[in-house]
Amino acid sequence: MQSALVLTPVGARPIFSVAQLPKAGRASRNALVTRAAAITADEVPDMGKRTTMNLLLLGAGALPVGYMAFGFVSLVVPPKVAGAGGAQSAKTAAGDDVKASVWLQSHKKGDHSLVQGLKGDATYLVVTDQGEIEKYGINAVCTHLGCVVPWNDNENKFKCPCHGSQYNAEGKVVRGPAPLSLALAHADINNDIVFLDKWTEDDFRTGQKPWWS
Repeated sequence: MQSALVLTPVGARPIFSVAQLPKAGRASRNALVTRAAAITADEVPDMGKRTTMNLLLLGAGALPVGYMAFGFVSLVVPPKVAGAGGAQSAKTAAGDDVKASVWLQSHKKGDHSLVQGLKGDATYLVVTDQGEIEKYGINAVCTHLGCVVPWNDNENKFKCPCHGSQYNAEGKVVRGPAPLSLALAHADINNDIVFLDKWTEDDFRTGQKPWWS
């Protein structure tokens, strides 16, 4: 059994260690010693270089993984429309986006028809006398006990069938027991899609702060 062999260049850690040399001929042992001696301290990568190489390897692997992950997320998360902020597209009863051009083909001047609005609330889109979609939507939930208020086209007003509350064409309460007007939402068109957004400024019907904000 031969003793351990350790070769250490001056000023460096041990770079070759053999705990126990096998029983072999003198020529084999000499060849092993020669190869070990040929390795210098300068040829051994220092810790900084190894760290850099590991980071480069990690970065190279992360690029394709990140690209694939971004593609997956873009499929399941709808992109935000520029300038839309926290707006949501109005939905038809079937769950499709409301397209202004299509909507106006079947909804004429003075029309008040329901769509799915913010948080899924039933919301009326209004068609103006100029044949355009009004700049606001009207929440259909009665401010008395939460019934959905239908539009009465013959009387040009909203009339709640639950307890008789009435609202004018803009959703302003004109008869109780409902204490407040119907809530409003901004209605805007972007790329032909109708978007609804929160109404936070004063209620133009009353000149007061919106009770729903």
